[in-house]
This record gives sequence, C-alpha cells and structure tokens, in this order.
Amino acid sequence: MSILSGKNAVITGGETGIGLGIAEALSAAGAKVLIGGILDDKGRDAVAKIKGKGGTVDFVKVDVRDGDQVDALVQAGVDRFGRLDIMVNNAGVFDGFASCLDTSESLWDKVIDINLKGTFFGCQAALRRLVPQGSGRIINTSSVGGLRGAADGASYTASKFAIVGLTRQIACTYAENGITINAICPGVIQTEIRANSTRILGEDAPKMAGVGADPDGYKRLVPARRKGTPSEVGDLAVFLASDHAAYINGQAIAIDGGWTAT
Repeated sequence: MSILSGKNAVITGGETGIGLGIAEALSAAGAKVLIGGILDDKGRDAVAKIKGKGGTVDFVKVDVRDGDQVDALVQAGVDRFGRLDIMVNNAGVFDGFASCLDTSESLWDKVIDINLKGTFFGCQAALRRLVPQGSGRIINTSSVGGLRGAADGASYTASKFAIVGLTRQIACTYAENGITINAICPGVIQTEIRANSTRILGEDAPKMAGVGADPDGYKRLVPARRKGTPSEVGDLAVFLASDHAAYINGQAIAIDGGWTAT
C-alpha cells in the first residue's frame, strides 16, 4: 500500500516548479490531489501529466491573495474527495533579488500578499476543517531565504522568514488537535520561478537579477555542487504528510544540498 493511500490533499501553486513536484509526489504516494493556481495553462498541463501516471487530480484557478477564494479551493477539495488530510501552501513569487532600495511599494505588497498572506489564508482555511476532525498535516513552503538574510531580495526574504514564524506559532497552538505543521526550506532548485514570477507580477516585476550572469555561481554556496530537483522536495513533502512524521511539528527543514551547513 502506498504511504498516502486514502489521503486527500490540496496544494496551492501546484501547477509549476516545486509545487508541481510536490503534487506529483503526493499523487505517486497514493493521495488524491486538488491543485489551486493562478496559471490556467500550467494547471491544465499539470493535471494531464499527473493523470497520465494514473493519479486522481484536478485544478482550480485561485488567487491566494483572496481569502474567500482560498477557502473555496479547500472546500472544493472536501467536496470532491470527502475530507481534507493534507494542505500544502506553496504558491509564491520571487523578487529578483531586489534590494530594499530597489523594492517599490507595489512590488513589496504583491510579494508579501502572495507569499505570506496566501500562506496564512491557506493555513486558516485548512484549520477550519482539520481542527474539528482532530487530525491533519499542513506543509508550508518557505526557503533558505527564510533562514538566511543574504540568500534573496528584501521582500522575498521578509515573506519567507515570516512563513517560518507563522508555521511555528500555528504548530504550537494546534498540536493538541492532532495537527502538525512544518515548513520546507528549499535551496537552489531547478525551476522556472523567475519566468513565472515575471508573468504573475506583471508591470511590477523587477529585472530578475542573476539570470545568465553566473549560471554556476551557486556551486560556491552548495556543497553538493548541483541544483536540487522539484521531485526531491516532493519526497520530503510526502514524508512530512505521512504518519511517519507524526511527531515532527513546527520545524523549518532545509533541503539545500548542504548550503545552510556551511
């Protein structure tokens, strides 16, 4: 029997990159998955990919900045699958390493609203279902940029540090309700986050610094001297969503090829 057989999951930002890697991994482990995302075309592609491997999956367009939309997404998961067991708050955008002085108020607001407020809304919507049933898993996507100050830009770093703090506060509050909540902190992962963030942020998107400048520069930071893959992050999410991780709670777990060990 697969490790997540009989479990039902909702994931925001599951149509691309790390989110898609997590959605694929949850499905492969036996979970039914509802993806919520802002990119319709990517969402359709994700559903086709997972269904092609025999998974049970659907996609709902959602703007995580809107709490009502996030709550409706979670309720759609309950309506489709019968209950919620796993909530993954992954939707996020990158700020292109924009410094404090280079960060406009509009860019700040969009990054914080999508990354942090979206995670808060996802946690809130999940807890409304998980607390009454006395069980469940919440997984939030933070970043190495939520553990170190020199990894990313100002707004992205602020949002990811805040996700770690939110995760720990909720973990302490609801542990007695049979719920665990942890944060995954990826390092350098092979995704298209810069291109997708530019598309989502629109006119507020900064120049995505670092693209093409030194494609191997990360090797100076990462002892493994390679980028991680979305599927490797997905494997960690599967473990945290499983019964094997029942006593792991309130943690910010780096998956970074050793970056934070240096």
